[in-house]
Amino acid sequence: MWIVNLIIALVCGAAGGNIAGSLLKDYNLGTVGNSIAGIIGGGLGGQILGLILGSAGSAATGGGLDIASIIEQVVGGGLGGGVLMIIIGIIKQIMGGERHA
Repeated sequence: MWIVNLIIALVCGAAGGNIAGSLLKDYNLGTVGNSIAGIIGGGLGGQILGLILGSAGSAATGGGLDIASIIEQVVGGGLGGGVLMIIIGIIKQIMGGERHA
């Protein structure tokens, strides 16, 4: 069942990356860039939150599909995706990418 939790985190990460991109236009990477950064951040965020909370939804404990693990993956994936998208947007600006007035 851990693959279902991972898929939830990846989808929520993509959504989190796109939401962060739409809210913070200065760091927006475009729809595809936001989605890719969000997917990567969502996967990492969901797993990190699972390890911190030590829940049944993490891969280390064998996985589980209860409401707590689903909420954990939604929150971890969404936040992880948004945070990674913002970090990449900041790095892009620093390295001379698009400048917004």
